[in-house]
Amino acid sequence: MKIAQCGLASLALMLSAAKAADFRDHLGLQMWSLRVQAKESVPGSLDQAKAYGIKEVETAGFGELTAEQYAAELKTRGLVAVSAHTGYADLEKDIAGAIRNAKALGAKFLICPYPRLDKAKVFSEEIAHQVAADFNRWGEACQAAGLRFGFHPHGLEFRPTAAGKGETVFDLLVRETKADLVCFEMDVFWVFHAGQDPARLLARYPNRWALMHVKDIRKGAVTGLSTGSAPPTDNVTVGTGQVKWPEVLRAAQKIGIKHYFIEDETPTPLQCIPDSLKYLRALKL
Repeated sequence: MKIAQCGLASLALMLSAAKAADFRDHLGLQMWSLRVQAKESVPGSLDQAKAYGIKEVETAGFGELTAEQYAAELKTRGLVAVSAHTGYADLEKDIAGAIRNAKALGAKFLICPYPRLDKAKVFSEEIAHQVAADFNRWGEACQAAGLRFGFHPHGLEFRPTAAGKGETVFDLLVRETKADLVCFEMDVFWVFHAGQDPARLLARYPNRWALMHVKDIRKGAVTGLSTGSAPPTDNVTVGTGQVKWPEVLRAAQKIGIKHYFIEDETPTPLQCIPDSLKYLRALKL
């Protein structure tokens, strides 16, 4: 009996340790960060990513290349595409093509980065019901292809619902999507910008978050806005803004998030990306 109990205790410790994998082990880059460089040369932008010493990336389109050509460029540089961002309209038009592209990249995740909106450019409850149905359908198609489908909330989703009691449209979206088909990628900037607490939101839905965008927001920037837009100058080097990163990253590690991508939307990414990496690589949790 004691041997069995010891075995169970050891297993519990092993599972706990696995869940709390160090975020630095999979700290990558969202290639949107180098969108200006990619317009000049997609291979050049990948050279820049490699120069930062990262191994994992999340794609944001392929520029003039096909998915297969992009995958070849990644391979020659020792980079791995963990996830692929694909717009809602593209998924709606050709989910099979989006899946083929993600498979060609060797990605594990296909992520929708922005929701569908109503005529007033609002992510309403009515739209959320429709979006949830689409996500479940696309998630099923991805699952059949060996991929995970996910959604990247952009701040617009944190409007209160008519039900009140603190419920947001995001809560509705989580409730109406199937956990085995749809996961979520937290963008810390947009969650914080919308007036939410990233660490608490991670803990609230521990089985739904799978990926994270590591982005900081300028001290003094206005928050509590579910607009999904902010001046580029509100984006700052990670560790210099309002986000309490040790708290957020501990919460992320605790629920088992494995992949973390710096997404730099500052006016000076070539300066801020290496500074953000330096901060994160030295951070003690």
